[in-house]
Amino acid sequence: MSQVSMTVRMDSQLKRMFDALCAEFGMSSNTAINVFARAVVQRRRIPFEIRAQRETSNSDSYEAFRKMRERAERGETPDLTIEEIDEEIRKARAER
Repeated sequence: MSQVSMTVRMDSQLKRMFDALCAEFGMSSNTAINVFARAVVQRRRIPFEIRAQRETSNSDSYEAFRKMRERAERGETPDLTIEEIDEEIRKARAER
């Protein structure tokens, strides 16, 4: 899969807040935009809401998610469908 660069223009204050919130999610703003774009293309609509938790979890499920995300960023995992992503989220929430 070839990759191209994309420039997004936004207000500097919005960019700082977006970067900080993405860090709370445990991902870069670039990763967040890529997740969003894939989901929009697959569902042909704005498909989901991502919210920051008030506390950062140190649970096993959070660590497993972080490792999976890192592998995905390196291109070491197959693409997941939105349904598969939703199922992973449901499982992680059930473990809380």
